[in-house]
Amino acid sequence: MALGYVGVLTVRLEMPWVASLKEKRALVRPVVERLKARFPLTVARLDGLDAHDWEVIGVATISSDYGWVEETLRMAANYIAKEGPYRVTDERTEITALGDDTDEDLPGEDGGTHF
Repeated sequence: MALGYVGVLTVRLEMPWVASLKEKRALVRPVVERLKARFPLTVARLDGLDAHDWEVIGVATISSDYGWVEETLRMAANYIAKEGPYRVTDERTEITALGDDTDEDLPGEDGGTHF
């Protein structure tokens, strides 16, 4: 059984009608900031920072409950899709199990931690 789960969502946003980086940031930055405030997530602008018509946003969370990670990322994806004047053209979700809760992966009797 896994100790926990890390979930990562990446979303590509496209805005072909946007003519400047300043205009794009004005569309994307508020959504990123609201995501951080509304959900227990880490959010970052990952790619397309120098392009005026597209950008990739990354979202990550961690929990011991797989269902919670999955649902939180789903809510974040839905929020991103409906909150901004852009098109979501790609969306990917990855959830990775962390370790195992057997004695071999927990801190050892010798005081060390197994990685």
